[in-house]
Amino acid sequence: MKRPIIIGISGGTGSGKSTIASEIYKKFDEDCIAMIEQDSYYKDQSSMSFEERVKTNYDHPDAFDTPLLIEHLKKLMNGEVVQKPIYDFEIHNRKKEAITVEPRDIIVVEGILVFQDVDLRNLLDIKIYVDTDADVRIIRRLVRDINERGRTVDSVINQYLNVVRPMHLQFIEPTKRYADIIVPEGGHNKVAIDIINAKIRQLLHRE
Repeated sequence: MKRPIIIGISGGTGSGKSTIASEIYKKFDEDCIAMIEQDSYYKDQSSMSFEERVKTNYDHPDAFDTPLLIEHLKKLMNGEVVQKPIYDFEIHNRKKEAITVEPRDIIVVEGILVFQDVDLRNLLDIKIYVDTDADVRIIRRLVRDINERGRTVDSVINQYLNVVRPMHLQFIEPTKRYADIIVPEGGHNKVAIDIINAKIRQLLHRE
């Protein structure tokens, strides 16, 4: 197989990254595209107590096992199957199970810091930054963390003010300058999604 097209989708928490990734995914046959979520590559914390794991700063680059993510992408590029980790945010650790990901023509890599590491960034053929207002992002994060991650309102707000916002300004927002495409308003921007899909199809038919 020829080298796959690797698409990086980044942006702040609640910006609509996952929605855009999902919209792109749905435009192609399942045997043509694979999804790699950076959230799956948070470091294994089995050596830590639950109390220690709760304190993890998930918005800092050091929270991610980036070398493993890079290794998996390179294997997929070489036509090899990988075992993508599964991260459980209720226990703040990886599960014992993994998800088998097979090589595909298109690989979508989605996460808040996929542009931050230069080695990871250099693997990306198309870099998309989803730019959404902070008030919209915090509301989306609040709903998600309460409904999907078993969090309380107070804990989400405190984490946002003390960790998420400072980390966004320090690490995530600056990576916008690496983007090939900046998409305002996330998954609601149908025009941008159509343009991105057209570019992917053009690259798929390259010689």
